[in-house]
Amino acid sequence: MVNTLSHLGIGLLIASFAGLTGRKRAIVAFMAVLPDLDFFLDALLTVIGGIISHELYNQLYYFMGHREFMHSLLFIFFITFALWFYSKDRIFALAGFASIFSHVYLDYATNWKMRPLYPFVQEPSIMGSMDSLDPVITLISFVPLYFLVVEILKERNFHKQWMEKRWRYILENRRKIEKGLVLLLVFWCVLTPISKAILVDQISEKEGYDISYQNTYPKSFGVFLSAYQYNETHYKLLETSYWSGIERSIYVPAVIALENSKGDDIETYMRYSTDVYSSSPFQEIDYPVYIISSNEELVTVMLVDARNPFALYWTYFRTEYVFEFSRDTDEFTAYSRRFTDQRTEVNGNWFEKKVYAMTMSPFFAHMK
Repeated sequence: MVNTLSHLGIGLLIASFAGLTGRKRAIVAFMAVLPDLDFFLDALLTVIGGIISHELYNQLYYFMGHREFMHSLLFIFFITFALWFYSKDRIFALAGFASIFSHVYLDYATNWKMRPLYPFVQEPSIMGSMDSLDPVITLISFVPLYFLVVEILKERNFHKQWMEKRWRYILENRRKIEKGLVLLLVFWCVLTPISKAILVDQISEKEGYDISYQNTYPKSFGVFLSAYQYNETHYKLLETSYWSGIERSIYVPAVIALENSKGDDIETYMRYSTDVYSSSPFQEIDYPVYIISSNEELVTVMLVDARNPFALYWTYFRTEYVFEFSRDTDEFTAYSRRFTDQRTEVNGNWFEKKVYAMTMSPFFAHMK
């Protein structure tokens, strides 16, 4: 879930439901935003990334990257144990567990890959059962924040006489409302993965193809993006919804060779870019599209996800990687465009140079 306030609201809801007050309530609420402090670790990794080896960068990324180790079940276990060891209060520790787990679960249930079972499973995965701005979750999370504001203003006598009756009603019925919100939260977190599975099964049956549950991503409330390999040269992309099934579809070529690249060994450079990209820990692209161009000195391969046409305003599938391969040497330069409109050269250790070097040598021997 993208909105930090929403995470905080869920944390406050859990703390109040557990009957916590004062410092313990504040700590449990903070647990709901704690995983996102990995932003600072991610920024630090960016700073030091250019001076460490590729192997070390990969290992540090699993611990310092955003939505990596601090969004894992092992991290949740460490924090929960620390809370219990510090307080010896079972309710406090369980509330802290529920708070931090809610953050990890909601992030995993939206639209970004994570490694919740790291270090036991290093492959990234996603549930993707709800949009990051899901209106039900947003409503549930903002009610506790509203309660908190009312509570603070009332304690400071910052109110008018006409507000007194309304605020008294809110605070007197707060416990009942919070119980209802907790039940709704649990119900929604169970319902959305099941309903998505039913939708994916229906689309699979209609298409005559086993659509990937994991690679079906939420686009907006009740709307999902799916894709599959339609034939050897094209993907089929589907925009589906709970209300109308398949709303639209499009066929996307897996390889786009521009005019000036027709004389090149396209499959060879596709393999090079795939090998290089696979050496990184990011792995955002599920359905790779290769856009190849060249000049007398370089062969350029742009690697994007086939779902880009359906996600014009969504940063995840707008990620692009560009590899410029030298015709005369075994060197390449890598660029990326992530979250912005600007393409920037990446740190040299994002990708394994040896992969390309080893595969290039026989090729150039053949060319000579």
